Amino acid sequence: MSEPATLEIISDSISEDEVIFPPGDILSDEPPLESDLHRDQIDLLIRILKLWWRDRQDFYASGNLTIYYSPNQKKSEYFRGPDFFVVLGTQKKDRKSWVVWQEDGKYPNVIVEILSSSTTAVDKGLKKQVYQDTFRTPDYFWFDPVTMELQGFHLVDGKYQEIQVTTDGRLWSQQLELYLGVYEGKLRFFTTENQLILSSEELAEQERLRAEQAEERAQRAEQEIARLREVLRTQGINLENI
Repeated sequence: MSEPATLEIISDSISEDEVIFPPGDILSDEPPLESDLHRDQIDLLIRILKLWWRDRQDFYASGNLTIYYSPNQKKSEYFRGPDFFVVLGTQKKDRKSWVVWQEDGKYPNVIVEILSSSTTAVDKGLKKQVYQDTFRTPDYFWFDPVTMELQGFHLVDGKYQEIQVTTDGRLWSQQLELYLGVYEGKLRFFTTENQLILSSEELAEQERLRAEQAEERAQRAEQEIARLREVLRTQGINLENI
């Protein structure tokens, strides 16, 4: 399994007095999302993965959040804001941004970019190069919520190799140990058994339907009992005397 890069601090030509150490809590500096499709898709991925891994404490999942990775530890240089990313082997807690030099040099294990007309070229070009060469993120995916284009890459010997699509049109993430695929126009997670991982709303709806079905079965059973009682009564049989 490939491992993401860790930050290498460049100090040969920089004196200690020249290095600017920013405050511990650096705010994210990402622009507003382009559309409801982008916001809803990112939010869906985050919520579902957090729910699926609710008993785990060793990961961080977020989206549209700035990743600061300056070797000089400067907020003003070297930063990116993936639409969705997951870091493994870290503390599960809220953050204002992901500051690599404050996170044991860890970069994301998985990144997903949601394509749009204004970002496609960068997501497929510059960002892919940065995620491959600098972040060394093992799994990189992009998804277009309009055209439904889904493509993924896995880092092999330092270079991204395209992930082969399954017969169901899904892509395997070695890092998440889950499939990614399109379901009802949304990018979703699937288990190794190809079962859709449900959101909290879908789980609640599933439970509501089960309760309704149980109520319907109970009503039909009561109606059948009443019918049988009537049959026996017409035959002169009183169940209360038995």
